[in-house]
This record gives sequence, C-alpha cells and structure tokens, in this order.
Amino acid sequence: MKWVLPIPAAYLLEFHRNSFFENQYPNNLLIKVLNKSKQGMKVTYGAGVMMICLIMMSCQSGNNNEPTNAMMSNKETIPSLQDSLDARKAAWEAKASDEKKKLYAEGIEDVASSGILQNAKQVGDQAPDFTLQNALGEHVSLSAYLEKGPVVLTWYRGGWCPYCNITLHRLQEELPGFQAAGAHLIALTPERPDKSLSTKEKHDLQFEVLSDVGNNVARDYGVVFKLIPEVAESYQSSFDLHDYNGDTSDELPLAATYIIDKNGVIRYAFLHPDYRHRAEPEELLRTLQSL
Repeated sequence: MKWVLPIPAAYLLEFHRNSFFENQYPNNLLIKVLNKSKQGMKVTYGAGVMMICLIMMSCQSGNNNEPTNAMMSNKETIPSLQDSLDARKAAWEAKASDEKKKLYAEGIEDVASSGILQNAKQVGDQAPDFTLQNALGEHVSLSAYLEKGPVVLTWYRGGWCPYCNITLHRLQEELPGFQAAGAHLIALTPERPDKSLSTKEKHDLQFEVLSDVGNNVARDYGVVFKLIPEVAESYQSSFDLHDYNGDTSDELPLAATYIIDKNGVIRYAFLHPDYRHRAEPEELLRTLQSL
C-alpha cells in the first residue's frame, strides 16, 4: 500500500516559492503548471518529491544561457590589461626613488613633446610592407599575412620591460578571440632574434614575434624615438640595452598597435607616449569584428 498524502499543488508551489524558484525562474513550464493547479490533487509523497526535483532540474537546465549573478560577478572581476599595468606601475612607484621617478617622467614628456604621435602612421594610411626574421630565423612578410586576413601589428620594447611582458602574456590569452575574427597577431621588437626567442619561449607565445633590429620598420611607421641620455644611461647600467638590441643607438619604438585590413589600410591606431599604456584587447577585438 502506497503512502498517499493530499499534497495540493498550491502547497508545492509554496515550497518552491519559499525556495526562490518562482521568482528566479518565472517562465519555467512546471512552475506555470503547478500555479494553475489550485485545487487539491492527491499525489504520493514520492511523486511530490519527484516533482520538486523536476522543478529544480528544469530551472537549472532551462536557464543555462542566462548567466547567474555569481557568474557575472566573476567576469566583472577580471582586470583589464590597463588595470594590470597600473598595478605594476603602482608597485614600482612604491619602491622607486623620487629621482628615478622624476627621470622617467622627463623621458616620457620628451616623447610626448617630440611630435612623434602626430607624425606616426594614422588611421586611413597605407601600412608599409616589410619582411623580417621571426624568432626561428624564418623570413615573414606583412603582405603574406594580409592575404589571409587582417593583421594586429604591435610593438614591444623588449623582454627586459615588465609592462611588455604583461602585455604579451595578455595578448596570448586573447589570441583565440583574434583568430575567431579571422585576424593574425604579429609583434615587433628591436631585440636581437636570440633575445626575442627567449621572450617567445618564456610566455609560450603562439603568434609571430619578429626582430626589427635597428628599428627600420618602426621608422617606416614613424614610431621610433631616441631615449634622453639620462634614461639611456639608466637602462644601460640596469640591463645592458645595447646587448639586447645589438646596437648603441639608444632608440626604442612606441608601444604602438595597429589593425591593418586585407587591403593594407590602417583601420585602428593606438599611439601613446607612456610605455605603461597599451591597446586594450577588448577594443582590438571590437574593431576586428567591425571590419
């Protein structure tokens, strides 16, 4: 003999109401059915429990496409690239001497007042083609990649630069999104090929890293500048910039980023005098998706 209890649908509805299901999932079919069954149908205790379980399961499966508040909160806590760069800057400023902070600020101001931002290639300009060696010694050309789709072209100063390392790591994380938009990512650096290989291996970079020794391509794009003597001396004594770059020019590129369409036209340009500011990957992706 079954244990039968007169469990009205309204009682079951009160159960899931109290346990937030009706408010959380107002369009759930089972909840709608129960809501309409106001009179006392009799069900076994087991059937009542099963119905509650079905409500829970259908609410769970029927709303997989709706992110929960917890999921949205987690997404919102992912820092932007600039947030990560600002955190690194704050950590440096907390321990750097006032003299060094003043020196680097003067170097950035010198770049800002040099006219380089205005003279560099801009949106609507034709991107100069180039052929450079990658970290494996292979020759890679911009035009060959443009035949496959748009290109995100970015410069980094060197593996010695912590802001560059943060940016490269983030770009690698965002690479699947660029690829889904049909784009290829190419990073240029004035480092010698053996140095750029070390950077590529350290971050397990799955995109092209090309050595622009002498900054010849950077010069064609108008993004190369000369360090002020005091900053050049600081870099040389700290990590031997001349060894990294294979010359004594004391020149570096801006941390510039361009998006170039299949016709070789620049469709996006990020130019900033402060190397601690970089193009935000989400902004790059939005531009690629609009092409």
